Amino acid sequence: MATSRVIGLDIGASSVRAAELEFGSGGPAGKTPPTLARYGEVPLPLGAVRDGEVGDHDIVATAIKQLWSQTKFVSKDVVIGVGNQRVTVREMELPWMPLAQLKSSLPFQVGELLPMSTDDALLDYFPTGESNDERGRQVHGMLVAAQRDTVNANVLAVDAAGLRPTMVDLNAFALVRSLARGDLARSTAAFVDIGASITTVVITQGGKPRLVRSLPSGGQNITSAVASALGISAAEAENVKREIGIGYAVQPDRAEAADAIANVVRALVESVRNTFVYFGQNNGGAGIDVVVLTGGGAQLPGLGQYIASASRLSVTLGDPLSGLRMGKSVNRSSLNGRESFIALPVGLAYGVAA
Repeated sequence: MATSRVIGLDIGASSVRAAELEFGSGGPAGKTPPTLARYGEVPLPLGAVRDGEVGDHDIVATAIKQLWSQTKFVSKDVVIGVGNQRVTVREMELPWMPLAQLKSSLPFQVGELLPMSTDDALLDYFPTGESNDERGRQVHGMLVAAQRDTVNANVLAVDAAGLRPTMVDLNAFALVRSLARGDLARSTAAFVDIGASITTVVITQGGKPRLVRSLPSGGQNITSAVASALGISAAEAENVKREIGIGYAVQPDRAEAADAIANVVRALVESVRNTFVYFGQNNGGAGIDVVVLTGGGAQLPGLGQYIASASRLSVTLGDPLSGLRMGKSVNRSSLNGRESFIALPVGLAYGVAA
């Protein structure tokens, strides 16, 4: 049986993470579940990646080299992701044409709709459906426009590590590929990935993305607020944050830290909830069936309950490993409790193999 292996590399604010998937005949759509052949991660110092964009190429390249060395990845071909507020994603209808021709025509069709020059943007289109009306055959999908220098910054770091980026994918689409299976692929689901400084919200219907939004806040913003309120280091603040959580009663000496956490979380959750409201208003009042949380920020104790209360929706933690077999080199028990960190690299590997 023919097999293929793909490595997805997630360059996050706090770590670089990579997952190698082995696909059987038929790829992700085949009858044989993919195998997680290898997974590894290496931490990054604060500031090496800022707002989803590599700021220090040397530090990030060194971390990627260390990741390849310790995890024993056999290939240097990787799929990398991009996703921050410098990436515009919007639903769009266009006259039908073959996909390759449609993509090449994007600079001429969407130039006036973008907050940037098409010369400074990398454009892509993700089709989600078709229709035929008085205008003729139309294709429905998501337009993606990324600032060219944002993408180039991440590509240069990967190049400097001696790897070959074969594809740049949108982090939001990677989330959907790794998590929208089973009931989640049939429902209206909101995938919320809370990273260090970026929160990505993707709302899908029937497994197809309908709305993508990046919010400029995440787990590191909460840590920084605690550090500032108590006058302690970021490492100490991280521990305090995990001990206190959100929505729990605290001792008087923890009140200031709890208030700092609540202020940041309240603003972030309000932005997430407003995204849900916007989706409903622009989709005939469509309701969301479930919220799926991933990312390091999702590990804050009490956050799931807080979001459930604020949105009045069912909230669960995403598990990208539920549909995968484990390779011989993967210790499944070592990943317990860390499943939500793995969603992006797994989804990136799914994308190129689809």
